[in-house]
Amino acid sequence: MIGVMRIGLQIPNFTLGVPDDQLFEAVVDQAVAAEESGFESLWVMDHFYQLPALGGPTQPMLEAYTLLGGLAARTSRIRLGTMVTGVTYRNPALLAKIVTTLDVISAGRTILGIGAAWYDVEHEGLGVEFPPVAQRMDRLEEAVQICRAMFRDEVATFEGRYYSIHEARNLPRPVQPDGPPILIGGGGEKRTLRLVALYADYCNIVGDAATIKHKIAVLHEHCAEVGRDPATITVSRLSTLVLTDSPEETEATWEFLRGVEGMDASGVNVGTEDEILAQVDELAAAGVDYCIFNMPTSGADAVRRAGGLLVGR
Repeated sequence: MIGVMRIGLQIPNFTLGVPDDQLFEAVVDQAVAAEESGFESLWVMDHFYQLPALGGPTQPMLEAYTLLGGLAARTSRIRLGTMVTGVTYRNPALLAKIVTTLDVISAGRTILGIGAAWYDVEHEGLGVEFPPVAQRMDRLEEAVQICRAMFRDEVATFEGRYYSIHEARNLPRPVQPDGPPILIGGGGEKRTLRLVALYADYCNIVGDAATIKHKIAVLHEHCAEVGRDPATITVSRLSTLVLTDSPEETEATWEFLRGVEGMDASGVNVGTEDEILAQVDELAAAGVDYCIFNMPTSGADAVRRAGGLLVGR
């Protein structure tokens, strides 16, 4: 084992087999299980439609920040964030206000996760503008600067091509002294990782150990170019976790997953407890500081099992 791996839980799926009026309590059960079993952070997707691999737009999807506000009131220690907010979904000054409010409600447990957005289906369905990728990246760069300024400055002014604020006030102030840390999701080598080097506290990358090791090397190059110590950036990796009880169950699970539309095998960890521990050690050796897992078909008991296995290693 290399170091102590930090562990987070993402809840991506709200098809939980309960009526709508019991849905929030079912999510709370998972959140409390994560907190009690030692997970450091809890994340929800910021999407308005469910993703194709989890059933698509016909499945339920709760709005992220409303949900996190409720979870903040039902937990006391675990950190809270989105994995990740699409920059197209909200004006960045409004986003900064929302995240600051969550930081106040949670007594300083909020992380702002943000990215360039990609799910065109929900943009089209809800009438949200979906610019070309280059423009979304430009908007992302402006948005993180606005959020950072509103977190840190008593009065913030920013003039960009797409967004601007003028003597913006953000009261009450965030509980965290410099405001919530900012996580940028994505591994784009030219723009995304450079934005991480310039502005972010966390970088979330998906992929296998070899891919992540390469992406980290690219990130370090960007850090050298902009004069940033890469040790000040936490590298996280999001994946789906499926714990099995035998090699035969592992193989059957892989066979099923290979047939799921939209499933990327490089973003999945499947195996017995010993196999999962070995996979986590491999990720640590590649440079991952923080493993964030989701368990889409599992409930609170499976969350506790995963916490007992992984937390504190």
